[in-house]
Formats: sequence, structure tokens, C-alpha cells
Amino acid sequence: MAESGYFMPPEWAQHKATWLSWPHKLASWPGKFEPVPVVFAEIASWLSSSEEVHINVLDETMERNVRELISSLAHDQLRMDRIFFHPVPTNDAWCRDHGPNYVFRQRDGKREKIVLDWEYNAWGGKYDPYDDDNAVPRRVASLQGLPVVSTGMVLEGGAIDVNGKGLLLTTESCLLNPNRNPSMSRADIERELGRYLGIDKVLWLGDGIAGDDTDGHVDDMARFVDESTVLITVEDNPEDDNYLPLQENYNLLKTFSDLEGRPLQVKKLPMPDPVYFDGERLPASYANFYIANTLVLVPVYRCPQDRAALAIIRECFPERNVVGIDCSDLIWGLGAIHCITHEEPE
Repeated sequence: MAESGYFMPPEWAQHKATWLSWPHKLASWPGKFEPVPVVFAEIASWLSSSEEVHINVLDETMERNVRELISSLAHDQLRMDRIFFHPVPTNDAWCRDHGPNYVFRQRDGKREKIVLDWEYNAWGGKYDPYDDDNAVPRRVASLQGLPVVSTGMVLEGGAIDVNGKGLLLTTESCLLNPNRNPSMSRADIERELGRYLGIDKVLWLGDGIAGDDTDGHVDDMARFVDESTVLITVEDNPEDDNYLPLQENYNLLKTFSDLEGRPLQVKKLPMPDPVYFDGERLPASYANFYIANTLVLVPVYRCPQDRAALAIIRECFPERNVVGIDCSDLIWGLGAIHCITHEEPE
């Protein structure tokens, strides 16, 4: 399936930077926007201790305000000299899905970094407008002087997870949804993932978690933590809406193998207590963590399972500092830490 020349590194590979798009759309956190920039600032502060942080802002006023906010936190780990701002307009803050997908390409015997420009349609046209978000990869590539390859296929970063050895995790509920690429078959989608990401085998899970407006992004449910190990969230309460779909995905994942036919190692990650706001079930999950060079930032939700989830993730990343970030407010926007970050490989 994979076409020689393109390769997407796994998230734990060395980063040059992490990209963020600063939040400004009040409607994404209706009635509860005020605490959200503070959570972004805390995440940016932690990331600056690990690598460069590049932030898309609307204008100079926003840049000045964001600088002041991040500086005001006065965290010991903060490195303002590693935080950079770019005048890249956005409609919303979900950089995982609209941000630049960096891959490497072999050309004329040389390895070059390029930006893949997947089409972005706000999770099947759910939220207008999204034209600025769709333009982010091209605009960032222009700023960096990097080549751009347009794929013509709709794909969000949160819908996929790769192990760097030819495997890609995704969900049928998202990638096969007719609101994304209605003219493409499963085989067509697998072919394009192989062509542009260096993928030899797509591992298809089923439905995503309750409250997820993305139609089931895999980064809320199952994540590679090394080349052969997947963490997957499992709900133990049979009365919970997530119980059946997560049990089904867990059992399905145990049947998957790598390119040599070896079974994957599958580890369970608990789900937090259900999180609601204004009567709406939110897609709170510990799987929405982000792997930086020296850190793993994990969303936590002020419940007893936080401690167990952090311990499991620490076991997976013994050489990185695993930090819990309170995402009880951020999740009202229907996303957490992985949803707002996008890695740029070294």
C-alpha cells in the first residue's frame, strides 16, 4: 500500500516544534470561554520547556495579549524565548485537525520536510465558516518556505494515529462517514493514506466515544505509545454509553497484528467519570494526551481515575515527564490537549 518516498513520523519522534491555534471563537465554549485561554497558556508554557511552540494568532493585538497571559503564569518551566507567534487567521482552535501535517519525502536522494494539505471541512460541514482553518497548512508552509502537497482528500489529524512502522489506527465511523469523502471507498482511502503517509496497513476500529462531534476520532480512544503497543480506553460500567463500543474496539484491537504478523500489545486506559455541561455529555478521555520531546501532557478531569490514568501513561513513557493538565473547562469545546496541538518533526 505504501508508496516509496513519503513518511509520517510517530508522535514520539523528535520534534522541532508544537503548533497551536489560539482560541477566539466564543461559540466553541458557549458561556464558558473565559477559562479556556488560561488552559492554552498553561499548555504552551509546559511545551516551551520541551521544544519550540508556534502559535497562530489573528493579529498583533492578540499576540500581545497572549504574550502577557503566558508570561503572567510565571511557571518555572516557561521559556518565552521558545514561543513564536504567526499572523495566520483561523476560524477555531483545533490545530490537530486543521494544522499542517508534516511528512518527509525522498527526492533526488535527499530527505525533505513537506506539508501535506488535506482538505478540512469542519468534521463534515458541522460548523461554518471553516475557510481560514482549511487554509492554515498552506499559509504555514508559505511562512516556513516548505513545499506543499495537496491531497484533495478530507482528513483531520485527530482521525489517525501512526506507529512509524507502516501501521495506522483509525475508525470506520469517521473516515468512512459520507460527510467526509462520499465518492471514496475504503480501498480508495487506504490507498491515499498509504501514498502520502507511508502506511502499509490500516487498522480499522468501530465507533468513537459519546459526546464526540467528530464522528469518532481515534485520538479520543486508542493511541500508539510505541511501535507495537496501543493504549485503548475501556469503560467498565455496563450502564455507560461508552461501555459497548469501547469493549468492541478493545476486543477488535486484540486481533490486530503488525506487518510481520505479530500481535500488538494492548493496554487498557480507564475512562474518567462522565463529564456534563448544560446537560450535554462531553468527550472526556485520557487518550487525548500529547507526546512532546521531554513531556507527555495528559488531560485530567478532577475525578478518582485521574491518578490511575497518569500512572499507566507514566509506565509507557518512563523517560518523559508526564504532566496532568486540568481540562474540565477545555473539554466543553469538545476537545482536549491532543485536539489543540500539532507536532512538527525535526
